[in-house]
Amino acid sequence: MVEHIGVIGAGQMGNGIAHVCALAGHQVYLMDVNEPALEKALATVAKNLNRQVTKGKISQADAEATVARIHTATTMKVFAECDLVIEAASENEGVKRRILTELCPLLKPSCLLASNTSSISITRLGAATDRPEKFIGMHFMNPVPVMSLVELIRGIATAEETYGVVRELALALGKVPVSAEDFPAFIVNRILLPMINEAVYTLYEGVGSVDAIDTAMRLGANHPMGPLELADFIGLDVCLSVMQVLHEGLADTKYRPCPLLVKYVEAGWLGRKTNKGFYDYSGPKPMPTR
Repeated sequence: MVEHIGVIGAGQMGNGIAHVCALAGHQVYLMDVNEPALEKALATVAKNLNRQVTKGKISQADAEATVARIHTATTMKVFAECDLVIEAASENEGVKRRILTELCPLLKPSCLLASNTSSISITRLGAATDRPEKFIGMHFMNPVPVMSLVELIRGIATAEETYGVVRELALALGKVPVSAEDFPAFIVNRILLPMINEAVYTLYEGVGSVDAIDTAMRLGANHPMGPLELADFIGLDVCLSVMQVLHEGLADTKYRPCPLLVKYVEAGWLGRKTNKGFYDYSGPKPMPTR
């Protein structure tokens, strides 16, 4: 029975996971080493809950109770009584492995562990823990309060009981779980990120401008958001790291990250979070940077 849930990382994924878990009635412990990130996360959760109230999806009382169920901390000691801890730190295997190694001695033996990784091997991450049979991939989609899907990924050591408990939790959160095998980038990003990378190649090779590419895919393929606009929303650093995982993990040149994507990341143009990517967000309307 999962009652107390820990979330590591207060970024856009972590605060969304905290939001949906607390709204479903769980006590949530949101941890980040950066105190301002925690304050920003709580403000984001409150804003997103108010949006749900305005749309009539939840009551004001639900929103207030949800906020009250989220407890913040800057140390992992807060996870001592958790039944499940979900790691939602940056998409960097070294960072995730260090966190998991440090975390395990602080947990009770029955505590389950999940990673929100969008691309990294669950088997390898599980090997960095003292409980690989209790470790699973639980990949939420962004923005978490809005998107229905959760990819559940079993590593080679993940116990069937762990999968069952986490699947039931996903359903209780109002999500639709799908099972994915432990191959690089799983299902959604295995398909989505190469499409985004190809859109960057299309820009790089001068086939079309930023505006032309996004307009073409919105109107020609009925996508709600153009691939370059979507890349900015995801974060170009995240897009690059997923493409690198695909390229290294599958050893196929079709996954080679576009040099222009690499260049944007090297410039610190990471998309919306830095106010500049394939679009410049500093003005009243996003303007293409190429």
